[in-house]
Amino acid sequence: MKSNRKAKRIISAVLCIMLVALTAACGSQPAEETAAMFKAGTYTATTDAHNGELNVEVTVDENTIKEVKVIEHKESPGISDPAIERIPKAIVDEQSLAVDTISGATVTSDAIIVAVTEALKQADADIEALKVKKEDEKGSKETKEYTTDVVVIGGGGAGLAAAVTAHENGAEVLVLEKMPRLGGNTILSGGAYNAVDPGRQSKQEIEDSIEKYYTQTYEGGDKAGNPELIKTLVEGAYPGIEWLEGLGMEFNDEVFTVLGGLWPRAHKPSAPLGTGFIDTYSNYIEENDGIEVLLDTEAKELMMDDDRVVGVKARGIEGDVIVNSNKAVVIAAGGFGANVEMRNQYNEIWPDLTNINTTNHPGATGDGLVMAEGIGANLVGMENIQLLPMGDPETGSLSGNIEQGVENRIFVNKSGNRFVDEGARRDVMTQALMEQEDSFMWVIVDKHSYPTEDTTNNFNETIAELLEQGRAYKGETLEELAEKIDVDADNLVKSVEEFNKAVEKGEPDAFGRTLFADKLDAPPYYAGGRVPTVHHTMGGIEINTKAQVLDKDGNIISGLYAAGEATGGIHGTNRLGGNALADITVFGRIAGENAAKEK
Repeated sequence: MKSNRKAKRIISAVLCIMLVALTAACGSQPAEETAAMFKAGTYTATTDAHNGELNVEVTVDENTIKEVKVIEHKESPGISDPAIERIPKAIVDEQSLAVDTISGATVTSDAIIVAVTEALKQADADIEALKVKKEDEKGSKETKEYTTDVVVIGGGGAGLAAAVTAHENGAEVLVLEKMPRLGGNTILSGGAYNAVDPGRQSKQEIEDSIEKYYTQTYEGGDKAGNPELIKTLVEGAYPGIEWLEGLGMEFNDEVFTVLGGLWPRAHKPSAPLGTGFIDTYSNYIEENDGIEVLLDTEAKELMMDDDRVVGVKARGIEGDVIVNSNKAVVIAAGGFGANVEMRNQYNEIWPDLTNINTTNHPGATGDGLVMAEGIGANLVGMENIQLLPMGDPETGSLSGNIEQGVENRIFVNKSGNRFVDEGARRDVMTQALMEQEDSFMWVIVDKHSYPTEDTTNNFNETIAELLEQGRAYKGETLEELAEKIDVDADNLVKSVEEFNKAVEKGEPDAFGRTLFADKLDAPPYYAGGRVPTVHHTMGGIEINTKAQVLDKDGNIISGLYAAGEATGGIHGTNRLGGNALADITVFGRIAGENAAKEK
């Protein structure tokens, strides 16, 4: 018995000695260390974005991307904000460069990713490994359901006007916006808002009237617009400005003639682009309970109960979304200028539009029209697609346009010759431009438009910035300018001289132009290139003066309203410049008020 115990003790001792020896051996030989992924530190990099250079700062430790910041950029406010906010966060959250770009801000998104890549190269990162897309680990996505009084499809100017007005009339509101930001085309616009305004116009000795505004709008659309809708528009335009001012928005004191506006009645917001409209609505939403906004949420289908619209089925990042409406749904999802297939389907006026860029944001794809037609709504004027002669040669956007108003500039072709009345309708000017070499023209202005190089255009870009970016050219003489833009100097000089003679006489010139202000006689002179671009789709959902949607037999579809570029029948074959922002405000307000009053 003793020998057995002794044997067990010996065995135990041996095992302990072996264990201790093994432990000691392990302790004396350090474990194999994981190789560092980065060289710890903070790195900066610069790349070209949409409007100029974009700078990032990236901080890493040995194994982690700790922080990504965009420290400097020249991107457009509102448009690029979602990319600047989300892309750096996504890179840190996912520890990857293979992050999704932001719809509507893809150029800015890509620029941020490129700059971060360059910064991480300085940190000795394995860039190819960081570009590998990680699998989605979120699993199945759940359906979310909401119930509210008024559902608004679209977070642009028309939709937000409707949402705010519905709330002012006592309704609870939910806004569905498929893009990652609010704003739609409104935030990209030049901000010009037409309205007869005796207070401002009389100070500039401008004679105007509701009747004149109505006639120009009706005849400017070849009398194809609905007279009652036009009357509602022109009568409601100035009250719309007063309402916006009551919400805190500011407009400049002087009115002007916007491209294709035909008369000096355009009001310019104090804020750049269309940001004043969207900021005003956003401030109201933030300061008041009762309006909820769902971004990245695309409306897919209108829900029906018998013959009444009772809600919307949508799709968000986290899954399906169902929104029930106690009162009504407002469609304000914009037009279809960014949908090449749809605009070619309906185009009956222009040459093939496949390779023509657009001023529209990427979300302007006609979704609201398709949904409405799917439940029997009538679509009118779909063939009426407006092109502008003012597109950026690279992107089609309105940015970079050096004109300040219609009266102080001329257009010349690549030969340096004028070719159209620069105060004419937009379709007339664009058709004339398409007949020029390469469908290309130069806008010519002088010091009257840019007293200093810090003076901004209608898109908050200084002429100095445009010169630096090669989007504008400057000459102390017309001959110098002609050399820089490669046009015949004699032709350019003659074009300006003939224009100046017409200004002196104050009579129609050889092209029939009657809108003049200053002569082009104050150096330096500036030129900026422009091409045709798809701008506005006048066709859409048929509505009445209460913004109620009509079916193909002219009957009201209960519980459904529409406003803005999603509607048709207001502008006819051609929309006057400056009428879109008036339209979305007037009919957005009407739609919101009546939706809130639905039983």
